[in-house]
Amino acid sequence: MEIIWRRRSCDKIAGSIARLEVRVSAIEIEAESSGICENRRRRERRPSLFCAFRPSLFRYLCAPIFESIAAIPNEDGSDFITADLLPLHLILGTAIKMFVHILIIVIIHLCSITSSRAFLPPTSKPPVSSKIFSSASKVMASNVQTLVDQAKSLFDESFGADGDNNLPNYCVSAPGRVNLIGEHTDYTGGYVLPLAIGYNTIGYGRGAIVKKDGSESTQCRIVSTNNPVVEFQVSSSLEASTGSNKWVNYVQGVVLQYLPDLKDDETFTFDLAVVGDVPLGSGLSSSASLEVATAVFLERILDAQGVAYSSVKDASAPLTEEQRKMERAVRCKLAENVFCGVPCGIMDQFVSSAGCEGKLLLLDCRSLDYREVSMGGENTSSLDTPVLVITNSNVKHDLGDGEYPIRVRQCKEATDILTKMNPSIQSLRDATMKDVEAAAQSAGLDGVILQRARHVVSENERTVKTADALEKGDWETVGKLMNASHTSMRDDYEVSCEEIDVLVDLAQTFGDGVYGSRLTGGGFGGCTVTLVKKDAAPELIEYLKKQYEVKTGTKCVCFETTPAGGAKAIDL
Repeated sequence: MEIIWRRRSCDKIAGSIARLEVRVSAIEIEAESSGICENRRRRERRPSLFCAFRPSLFRYLCAPIFESIAAIPNEDGSDFITADLLPLHLILGTAIKMFVHILIIVIIHLCSITSSRAFLPPTSKPPVSSKIFSSASKVMASNVQTLVDQAKSLFDESFGADGDNNLPNYCVSAPGRVNLIGEHTDYTGGYVLPLAIGYNTIGYGRGAIVKKDGSESTQCRIVSTNNPVVEFQVSSSLEASTGSNKWVNYVQGVVLQYLPDLKDDETFTFDLAVVGDVPLGSGLSSSASLEVATAVFLERILDAQGVAYSSVKDASAPLTEEQRKMERAVRCKLAENVFCGVPCGIMDQFVSSAGCEGKLLLLDCRSLDYREVSMGGENTSSLDTPVLVITNSNVKHDLGDGEYPIRVRQCKEATDILTKMNPSIQSLRDATMKDVEAAAQSAGLDGVILQRARHVVSENERTVKTADALEKGDWETVGKLMNASHTSMRDDYEVSCEEIDVLVDLAQTFGDGVYGSRLTGGGFGGCTVTLVKKDAAPELIEYLKKQYEVKTGTKCVCFETTPAGGAKAIDL
């Protein structure tokens, strides 16, 4: 039988193959979306060189055929090729070339397998959870040093590098925080489970304790990256700032909390430059971070001049470091309550002050007792331990206005109803779900007030259970409790919003790798926290970024985090 081929140019043949490759890719995408390739993402998270260059290799394999067709004489101009036009040397040459090309492709594929294995975890015994955070700590240290350099530059530009050479320079840092679970429970004396994060506020400056008699300057000056220098004098009659200088209230309020440590005729004077990378209004406690950094800065001034805390009655027995952390947190909370007008609880200030690297803190907000909680305990390997992905919705909020104070009043109303029914209930922390149900049936606890009570009481229970599950490495239970927490905040406490719900839904429905996701922080915008397998985190982050922008038209910011240490003085 006569063999006939239709002659085409190499470009047209290559185009046909390219279209075939597109069709193959489309079939794979369709299979993946239908669930046929549900494990594909895990298998190809580190794609091999063979997969990456498959289209090019396909064309490379076929190149000898293209060349042979192009080399066939075309004396009659016909578009057809018959078998008698194929010389033996051309057939043999084509076969040899294809064999060489196949050999090269096999070598490339074997190399790609080796390169892929380089990304696999070692077969040797992995380190336990106490070592998980070593590499993260190096990154955090690098970030802090960058902020310190920025703060020093800002200080020199704003106040002069020389200044008062008789006064030493101080540098301090205080982290932001993420609350894994236990939202809106702290101001009712409940339980919270936060962690400090590797995003900080840095304060760089110099200061002293001086007499009020006018013989020395009693001026305080403060500057931040985004705000000009603000000047004020510290006195008990100091009034809160308004407008663009409102941020200074977090500093002034803390200074007033430390003023009683001084003698009646003494006051503070200082120059302070503040920089930070805690996102503002994101629910990661940038305000508490600023307060705690200010407190540590003032403590450095007190220590340098040998002044004891006014709360320490016996000067020969100063506060221990743990006591100082608690005292600092209490003062910063009072500063925000009294001077800034925000009726917050103590969680944010406490974890910023007392955070522990590698640990979450289960804090009893009434007694201030706390225990450090490891993710999986000491016997869980780094390969098994998930990470936390924080996603900033870029929806801003101001807890000093609007809904936050309303929630506080509603919790007080719920407590009053429960106390009348059972005098032993002094706060929602003391109530159980049975108490709430009984009050709903017989004590007039209904409507919105019932919803608020139901959230706080159930959230306290979830928080304690989450701490226990974390230490056991029961990630599935932790995830379910996180999901239930978000549902409660969305439906009963009503502090979520459309953008946050989109992020949570995207994370919860992402598939294999995600255990749970919820709103973190005060609400009305801010961030979500998601517990996810470590190797799935990069893909989750890309997925959230793309899908959130598609659904809301707004870009989100995602990052992984692990528990960081608390506030500290930095040696210069």
